[in-house]
This record gives sequence, C-alpha cells and structure tokens, in this order.
Amino acid sequence: MALASTPKVVLGCVAFAIFWVLAVFPSVPFMPVGRTAGSLLGAMLMVLFHVMTPEEAYAAIDLPILGLLFGTMVVSIFLERADMFKYLGSMLSWKSRGSKDLLFRVCVVSAVASALFTNDTTCVVLTEFILKVARQNNLPPQPFLLALASSSNIGSAATPIGNPQNLVIAVESGISFGQFLLGVFPAMIVGILANTCILLCYFWRYLSVERDHEGGAAHGPEVVADEEVTSHRFTPARMSHASSVNGDSDCISEPIRRSESMNRADALRSRSYNSEGDIQVAIRSLRASSMSREMVEVSTVLDRRDDGAGGPRKITRSTSHQRSVIIEDAADQPDANGGFNDGEKEKDDEVISKQRRWKVLVWKYAVYLTTLGMLVALLLGLNMSWTAITAALILLALDFTDAQACLEKVSYSLLIFFCGMFITVDGFNRTGIPNTLWELVEPYARIDSPKGVVLLAVVILVLSNVASNVPTVLLLGTRVAASAAAISPASEKKAWLILAWVSTVAGNLTLLGSAANLIVCEQARRAQFFGYNLTFWSHLRFGVPSTIIITAIGLLIVISY
Repeated sequence: MALASTPKVVLGCVAFAIFWVLAVFPSVPFMPVGRTAGSLLGAMLMVLFHVMTPEEAYAAIDLPILGLLFGTMVVSIFLERADMFKYLGSMLSWKSRGSKDLLFRVCVVSAVASALFTNDTTCVVLTEFILKVARQNNLPPQPFLLALASSSNIGSAATPIGNPQNLVIAVESGISFGQFLLGVFPAMIVGILANTCILLCYFWRYLSVERDHEGGAAHGPEVVADEEVTSHRFTPARMSHASSVNGDSDCISEPIRRSESMNRADALRSRSYNSEGDIQVAIRSLRASSMSREMVEVSTVLDRRDDGAGGPRKITRSTSHQRSVIIEDAADQPDANGGFNDGEKEKDDEVISKQRRWKVLVWKYAVYLTTLGMLVALLLGLNMSWTAITAALILLALDFTDAQACLEKVSYSLLIFFCGMFITVDGFNRTGIPNTLWELVEPYARIDSPKGVVLLAVVILVLSNVASNVPTVLLLGTRVAASAAAISPASEKKAWLILAWVSTVAGNLTLLGSAANLIVCEQARRAQFFGYNLTFWSHLRFGVPSTIIITAIGLLIVISY
C-alpha cells in the first residue's frame, strides 16, 4: 500500500499522535481526559480530517472482539460473586511452608487465574489479599507484588481470553482455542517457572530473613489478624465496615431494648388488662384510633399470675414509629393470638437460614458449571464470541434477579476505548505509513530464520512498550501473518502465536508496559493500613532481565510447535 496524499498523511499522524499520548499518558496536563475520551477523540479526528469516511469508521469496529470481551467480563463478575477468587486466594496461605513457598504459590495461582479470567481481573482482586498475607508474615511486599504482576502477564498469554491482545489475535487469525492453548501453554509453564527462579534469585536475601519493619510506619502495621485475611472479600471497592440493611433497629442491642421496655412496663402496670376480652377491645380501639389520627400511642400490659407463683408475663408497646415486643419467661407454646414464641421463631429462622445456604451453594455450582461449559465449548472450536455471550446470558438468567446490578460492573469504558482505538488505528493504516515502515523491516524479519525471529521479537517488544500491546497487534498482525503465509500455512499460525507471546510478555519490561502492572501499583498504593509504593525503577530493575530471558525461552518453545 502506497503512501496517501500529504495532507491525509499529516492529519492522520496528528490524530494518531493525540490518541497515543492520551492512551499512554492519560493525565497529561493540557488535556487530562483519560484513555477512553482520548480514543474517541482520535477516532473523531480521523473522520473530521477526512482520513476516513464515517461509514469506514463504523466498519472498522470489530464487533466479535467486543462481544468476546463483554462476555468474559460478565463471566468474571459472576465468578467473583461466587467466591472463586476467594478460594484461589486461600490457596496462597493454606499450609504455607515459608516465604519462598508463598512466592511460588503467588506465581502459579496468578498465572492460572489470568489464563482463565484475564490478567487485569486477577490483579484487581488479588493485590490486596497478597499484601495482607505478606504483612501478616512480616515479609517485604515488593517480591510478591512483582510476582503477581509479572506472572499474571505471562499466564494470560496461554489462552485467547487471557488478555485483550489475545482476543484480537484469536478473532483475526481464526486460530481455535485448543490450537492456541497447545501452541502457547508449554511456553507459559516454562516461563512461569523461569520467572519464579528469577524472583527467588533476585530476592533470596530478603526472603531468607524475617523483617520486623518494612518501609516504616507509613506502610501500616506489619501483622494482620488471621480472621481479617480469611474474611477478605475480593471486590475492588470494598467497604471497611458492613452496613445494616434493616436500619438502625438491627444495631440496637437486645439488653438495651429489654431494659428500656422493662422500665416503661413498670410505669404502666396500673393500666393492665386481666382478660383476653379486654385485650381484643384494646386492639380494636387501637385500629379505630389509628385511622382518625396520624400519631397514635397505645400501651398494653398483660400481667398473669398463677396462684401466687410467677407465671408468664407479656408486655407489648406499639407506636406509630416503632413496635417492639418483649417476652419474658414465656414457655415454648403458642400465644393468645395463635403465634409462636421465641423458641419456635429461632427454629424457623434456622430452617430459613439453611434453605438460603443451600440456595447459595446451588447457585455457586451453577456458576462454576456454566463457566466450565464455556471453556469446554471453546476447546471444541465453537465461535468464541457467541460462546462467551451465551455463557454470560445463562448466568444472568440463573441469577433470578434484575441484571442491572451485575451489568453495571462491566467496564463499558474499556469497550468504548476499543471502539475508538479500532477506528484510530484503521485510519492510521490508511495513511500508508505502517505499511511503508513494515516493507523496510519485512525482508529481515521473516520467521524462517533465527535472525528474522529475533528481529521480529525486538520490533514487537519495542512497539508494545511504546505504543501499547493492543495497538501493536492491530498494526502488525495482518502484516506479520501475510509475510509468514508466503512461507507456509503453518508458518502463518506460528507467526500469530509469536506475536501473542512476545506482545504479552513485553508488558513486564516496564511499569507502564501493561495495564496489569499499573493496577497492581495503584491497588497496592491505595490499600488501607498496609499500602506499599511499587516504584518505576524497582520494577524496571527486575523487569528488564526477566522479560528478556522469558521472551527468549518462550520463543524457542513456540517456534518448535
């Protein structure tokens, strides 16, 4: 494809540059609008500058990718509600044999979770838990945070649903879920083991000595109670305390209410009714007066005495604002109105509680089975977008509640960001600049030679950290595949897998290389009482050697597939 006209090239580059700056640096001083608005701005400029027509802009939006992304988001939300991540987190501290064993578990659990539930979701729900476990054991948080971020990126490379760039590759290449898994999963396993070894070597001295202080008092308490760790709920915006759904009446202790009512009962003993008929008369008068007046207060006291022995006594106080019933020394038998006493009510509450627990358990198993069915369908080669959407709709139907609460948790800003990015990248491709640059590199970056594979990996690695991994895949994907298709059909599939592996692992190079890295950094910094600041340079010192070694090892395995 030749270069377009000069005005089109210049204006297209301006629009893409604005998109790139706002996507990589979403809080720039002159326009802090964020990534989503930045992608829409780039798409709008492509149309306003006549780089592409509105019809071409609409056609550039890849609906299958959006559908697959939406479906996996909904499934992840239901898995979080079903405590899947809570069970994964409990695996970290269950019978742990020390700091090194804990580090290994963090690497494995985060990698497996990212392959099934995306790396961003895994980092959101596990960062705070890992911080608590590290503080509880008086361990430095830095090795475990780096283990979570790096292992999540590596693990997400194994499946098409592990990260957004793999979603794009899976849809555009037509590679089935099973073929993708077979091609990258061995590299992921070896990469996780290598990453764990690098972490152990890098932090061996810190993990071998228990430290009493980590970063001073600003980082919060070092020891966290066991019950706080085990009761942690994996939600990004978890409340520090639970609020009552029944109002203030649930927060009042029973002894206080009993004492207050007894004091009033002693003052009202002169107004007692000694027969059931008097009680009915009082009730009818209460109902009649409540219809004529808005504020009614009737107090009824029943005091039964059995031949000088202290028998059951019932005191009832009713107002327009609240009703409280105190039963003292009552036997487990129906009262005068045919109701049951506290003993029977406790039994009923216990039965209802058991029924609710069974309903929750059945619902959890339904969520797990639906997710398992989705994975089986993907392995069988069914359409990935419609499979994910179908699983999401089944879970929404099985919830038997209004779906609005769950759908509100879907990251629609990410979906809109993808729409704008599709349009912006397609407009930049129409300028002819990416194709011209690729023609200069393509003769030396063919995958039929070791030097070509190394050069291709370097290009992908650099672009993924400069322009982000998803735009890199959109810019290079079809060109790399077309170059490899000229060699053989098997080489084309291998080129897509190389692109998936390198663009994903490249996110470990710097703190800004992957959204998962930024999520871990922000979640750790904002964690209440035990926050930790993971700096850019501390990540870079580990990220550079780890990325280079793991990329090279994985390439050898993917090429041999």
